[in-house]
Amino acid sequence: MKIDLTNTTSSKINAALMEARRASGSTAAGMVLTLVIVTDEGSAYDALKAANEASREHPMRTLAVIKRAGRSPRARAETRLDAEILVGSDAGSGETVILRMHGELALHAQSVVLPLLLPDAPTVVWWPDNAPLHPAQDPLGALAQRRITDAVTAESPVGQLAQRSQSYTPGDTDLAWTRITGWRSMLAAALDQRPAAITSVVVEGESYNPSVELLGLWLLNRLNVPVERVVTGGPGITAVHLRTKDGDITLDRPDGLMGTLSMPGSPDRQVALKRRETSELIAEELRRLDPDDIYSTAVRTSVERLREPSEHTAPAAAAVPVADAAAAAADAAVANPARVTADAEKSAARKVAGKRAAKGSA
Repeated sequence: MKIDLTNTTSSKINAALMEARRASGSTAAGMVLTLVIVTDEGSAYDALKAANEASREHPMRTLAVIKRAGRSPRARAETRLDAEILVGSDAGSGETVILRMHGELALHAQSVVLPLLLPDAPTVVWWPDNAPLHPAQDPLGALAQRRITDAVTAESPVGQLAQRSQSYTPGDTDLAWTRITGWRSMLAAALDQRPAAITSVVVEGESYNPSVELLGLWLLNRLNVPVERVVTGGPGITAVHLRTKDGDITLDRPDGLMGTLSMPGSPDRQVALKRRETSELIAEELRRLDPDDIYSTAVRTSVERLREPSEHTAPAAAAVPVADAAAAAADAAVANPARVTADAEKSAARKVAGKRAAKGSA
C-alpha cells in the first residue's frame, strides 16, 4: 500500500500510518526499532532497498529524511513537508515513510522526525553518505542510541577515519568496520586452531579503502606486533599474513569471493569471504545496539602506526645488487611518490649546500 501526502504534518502522517495498518488488517505495530536514513534523492533508492531487505530480519519503521533546501530564494522561502508512506509488501516487514523537507524545514528535520519515532523502541540513524563531522552532536544523531556512517563514501576515505577518531562517541559505528567481520572471525578461528607467537603482520588491500586500515589497526591492538600495510589492486582486502617462527598463517582472497586459509603443517582450505551487500551490513549492525568497544579501540588508533614496506627494508640494502636496487627504487616511487619526491628534494638541497661551501672555501 502506498499513500502520498503533500504539504502535510507529522500528526497527519501518524494518522495515515494507523489507517494503513487497519486497512491491511494489522492493528499492532510489532516493530522492534526505528531506522532513520538521512540521504538525498540520488542515494535514497539504494538506501531504502537495503533497509527494506534488512527489515525482514529486523521489523522496523524506516524514516527516510530527504532535505530539499532549494536553489533559488523563492524555493528556499517555501517551507513544505511531503510524505510518501509504504506499508505491506512495498515496505519489507515494517513501515516506510519518505519525508521530503523543503525550504527552512530542512534545517529542523528533528522536529519532524521526533513525533514519528516508535515509542519505547530504540532509534538508529544511518548516513549512507555525507555524514556529519560529529554524528552524536547532529540534531538527528542526538535522537539515536546507535549512529551508522560509511567512511568509504567520503572524498578521502582513509582521512575520514581520523575524523571518526576525533568525534567518536559510544554508539558510533561505521560500515567500513562491519565489512571486516568475516576477516576478523576467520583470523581469530585460525589462531584458536593453531596457537602461535605472532612476530609481525602484513595486511594487503586496495588503496583508499578504510576497511584495510581498520583491519590492520585491529590486529595491531590485539597482537601488539608491527603491522605492515601493502597496497594491491583489490578488490577490497586481498590477503593477511601472520608471521610466525614456523611459517606464515595466510588468509588470501584475490577475487572478492572465496578465501584460502593456509597454516604451517595443515592443508590449505577454502573459506567463504564474499563481499557482502549493504543490506547484510545494516542487518548485522542492527543485531547489537550497545557501544562497540573493539571498534572504539581500533578507530582511535592512528593510521600512521601502520608501517609501509620501505620502512624496514633498509638494513638489507647493502646485499642487494645495483640493478635490483634501481628496480626497487622505481617500485618505491610508484608505491609512494610523495616520499620519494621528498627524499629527492633533500638530496638536491644537500648538493647545492656542498657546492656553496666549496666555493666559499676556495
